[in-house]
Amino acid sequence: MDLKIEHVDDLCTGAAFLGAGGGGDPYIGGLMVKMELQAGRRIQILDPDTVPDDWLVVPTFMMGAPTVLLEKIPSGEEAIRALRSVEGHLGRTANATLPVEVGGINSTIPLFVAARLGIPVIDADGQGRAFPELQMETFAINGVRGTPLGMSDEKGDVAIILTEDNHRMEKIARAVTTRFGGTAYVANYPMSGEQVKRASVKHTLTLARKIGGIINGARAQRRDPFESLIEFLVTTSYSTAKAIYSGKIVDVDRSTSGGFTLGYVTIRADGGGLDDCKIVFQNENLTAKSGSRVLAIVPDIITVMDSETALPITNETLRYGQRVVVMAVEVPAIMKTPDALKQFGPSAFGLTDEYVPMSG
Repeated sequence: MDLKIEHVDDLCTGAAFLGAGGGGDPYIGGLMVKMELQAGRRIQILDPDTVPDDWLVVPTFMMGAPTVLLEKIPSGEEAIRALRSVEGHLGRTANATLPVEVGGINSTIPLFVAARLGIPVIDADGQGRAFPELQMETFAINGVRGTPLGMSDEKGDVAIILTEDNHRMEKIARAVTTRFGGTAYVANYPMSGEQVKRASVKHTLTLARKIGGIINGARAQRRDPFESLIEFLVTTSYSTAKAIYSGKIVDVDRSTSGGFTLGYVTIRADGGGLDDCKIVFQNENLTAKSGSRVLAIVPDIITVMDSETALPITNETLRYGQRVVVMAVEVPAIMKTPDALKQFGPSAFGLTDEYVPMSG
């Protein structure tokens, strides 16, 4: 399937929804992709089940604090330099790219890279949403090495990281990202087509486009976008979705530290009668609590949406006074295994609450 320019806005809206508040605002990446399509370049999206087993597939993405991205707009060449550095180390040219995460701007960076290099994008990713750290991937859980990792910044600086340990990869790359000014563009987890089939969350770019189409279409047709989303998601591998809170934002505490956007947002229920909802985030939303009651917790997706437009609100754009609906979505089975929960469940973020599936 070829991505058409009329699909880009829907894909970006859906990616912001799946990004759980993080992943960077996809609006910037959407503009980059539109410019490539307007220039006549092709973006082919391949079903992961059709990828030849012997292909080399290398994900491309942005790493760092989404708040910094608002001030440092990428040209797109950064991610291409990162990919070329990995190819140079391996002595092989990539046959395709794909997202490490479907959330936020990282759903669009591979689309731009694919357009410029004339290679396809695989309709899959390694998170099924967005997470803040590099080892938090279904790729890693299923035995794909994270390195060689290539990274570049807007000045043309390039770094290559080689390590056998994906946690060390994250720490080293995070330190370089901080030295790069808070954001970097990365290529890593080089894998075969066979590994893509075994280790990825499949068909997530298509899912993002459909979610965005529902949100944007419901607004145009004056249907309830929240109910429409719930009805759709229960037919997918995400299976459970619900609105867990609504009200007005009364406090936002947000800072940039160590290459992350950290903080919390507090929402007060309309009409009172409920404890405030506090959502804690590290780039992405980790927990939503009303008083001591856990409404949703990572790895499930927690997304804050404008109550009037149903558009997802990324954490760097949360503001006092916004009226919002908080939605939670249960992630697919590949993201809830014991190994997956060790990698990106509550304990991976130092949280003491245990994960309980929404459907449980």
